[in-house]
Amino acid sequence: MIGKILGNRYEIVEKIGGGGMALVFKAKCNLLNRYVAVKILRPEFTSDKALIDKFKRESQAAASLSHPNVVNIYDVGECEEIYYIVMEYVAGKTLKEVIREKGLLSIEEIIDYSRQIAFALRHAHHNHIIHRDIKPHNILVTNDKRAKVTDFGIALAASSSTMTNSGSVFGSVHYFSPEQARGGYTDEKSDLYSLGIVMYEMATGKVPFDGDSPITVALKHIQDKPITPSEINPKLPQVLEDIILKLMMKEQSSRYQNTEELLDDLTKLKNDPHTKTFHQRVSQEDSPTQIIPIISDEDIKKNTNINTTTNTNTNANQPPKKNKKVNKTIVIYGVVAALIAALLFTFGFYYFGSIFRTAEVEVPNFVGMSQEDAEALVETLGLTLSVQTRYDDEVEENHIISQTPSEGTMVKEGYGVRVIVSIGTKDVEVPDIVFRSEADVPYILTNAHLTEGEKLYEFSDLSAGTIIRQNPRAGATVAQGTAVTFVVSKGPEKVTVTIPNMVGTDLEVARRSLGQLKLRVGSIREEFSNEFPINTVISQGIQAGVAVEENTEINLVISKGPEKIDPPVEETPPNEENNDEDTTVNNSVKSITINLEGYTGTVDLEIFRITSSGKQRLFNKKHNVEKEGQYVTFNASGSGRQVFEVYLNGKKDGEQIVINF
Repeated sequence: MIGKILGNRYEIVEKIGGGGMALVFKAKCNLLNRYVAVKILRPEFTSDKALIDKFKRESQAAASLSHPNVVNIYDVGECEEIYYIVMEYVAGKTLKEVIREKGLLSIEEIIDYSRQIAFALRHAHHNHIIHRDIKPHNILVTNDKRAKVTDFGIALAASSSTMTNSGSVFGSVHYFSPEQARGGYTDEKSDLYSLGIVMYEMATGKVPFDGDSPITVALKHIQDKPITPSEINPKLPQVLEDIILKLMMKEQSSRYQNTEELLDDLTKLKNDPHTKTFHQRVSQEDSPTQIIPIISDEDIKKNTNINTTTNTNTNANQPPKKNKKVNKTIVIYGVVAALIAALLFTFGFYYFGSIFRTAEVEVPNFVGMSQEDAEALVETLGLTLSVQTRYDDEVEENHIISQTPSEGTMVKEGYGVRVIVSIGTKDVEVPDIVFRSEADVPYILTNAHLTEGEKLYEFSDLSAGTIIRQNPRAGATVAQGTAVTFVVSKGPEKVTVTIPNMVGTDLEVARRSLGQLKLRVGSIREEFSNEFPINTVISQGIQAGVAVEENTEINLVISKGPEKIDPPVEETPPNEENNDEDTTVNNSVKSITINLEGYTGTVDLEIFRITSSGKQRLFNKKHNVEKEGQYVTFNASGSGRQVFEVYLNGKKDGEQIVINF
């Protein structure tokens, strides 16, 4: 599989994990040039069309989730009978590995990880997705202790049937709920049961139920009580133990009814470890996701009576003939008595039932109605009203959010209708995100029950991606769900300026000009010059007109006046007529300026005097154009008419230069 490319896009790099139903590989997305995780359905399941359809349908449903505590799903596909899901690649460890390394997690870690998992489940449940396989193996923990829930591969859309397959059930036997073991109806409370098992393991270092086979473990979920966590970990606070045990109640109605209730209690516990105000109570492969038979009543009966066969009396080999005869007689009399009782009940129901029979009432729609109006209505209908309250961002305060039973149900007079009434929007405290990284903001705001508002960017001295300011301010009390706007630094602004022409200006003038443009004077070098006065700029390191950033250094070359050169003495052979004028008499000095425009780097410059006896080299220099400028000045001396030639890099440059001294 390594090196294989799926969908002409995802190149498999290495295997990073696996479970009961799928293998997980690290892959590179060649389109977006990033690493992703690819989950591939095991080959033994690819022949099951029903399972493949479920894999596709439910993975696409999970792909709609987007939350900081949920591993994002990017793509779902099929390639050469390979069925795969492309997910966000998360560098870190599984919660199972963290538990194995530490044994027992600290109270703060248990609460923090539990809240993050609950945030992820709340998002999934609000989108009508039931995970059905919550376990430490499916919780990834990043290096900064951020928990991310993954593996929605066997999740169910709550809007469709949430019953298990007939004859078998999916899940991880050490973590799934009693209703999953029975093959019954699974809902949000099934995920909460599994979360309770995960919290139990974080607190104790072990799962509450274990056995030799999946069936044995599943039966324990149905009928056994777990050892209380505090017996294993005496340091565990009673309030946290109460939360764990409430999540692990056998009956769905006895657990937390939704993630909101659980998060309220966990948040109270986090803020005040001594609080007692809670909702009222009523091996690496040790838990693979697998398909096991549904636990039937017969399995429960067998498990309950499995040891009773060994408790017979010592005369078990002698057939109890008399007892069998007596038991048969008792059975016959019992059947006859039951028939007589049934006839009497039927007769009494038809002839005397009207005396006790009460009228039936159709339950109206209370949703959206104020509590006062609902109380008045139930009184006129002869019903009673049972009220529970909760915060709600959408339903107006003192108005009904939901009801049980639903509208149109026929009930007896005096029946109690249960309603949930909104107590308005919950106020929360705005966290401080200033100086935090932009990448952390969604996670911080989500945990504070706030949303991300408008995001602005501006230059500042802070590093790019750092939050500069926020609105509302940190510590302010606002309604839950309020949007927080913030400004993100783009880093220091880079300002460019144009280099001025400073050749020919005084050094101090050049300094002031550069300072006004927020440029700096670099090195200053002096050279002789017959053209420019002392302290006048001869050349500059960066040419005029070039755009540079502020604080750039500009190197300067300034004049130190003309160079005094002793004129060369030419010897004239005796008795030989010399048509040139005597250069040793009445000599004068004139400067020759060479323009090196168009040249770069170091130029080999030579200047020759042309005489009747040949060439005489007067000047030789290797000149760096970038550092010393494009102009070179040479002071020539002589008398009368003199002829000069200039050579650049060994080649004659231009025409001869004629100077009359």
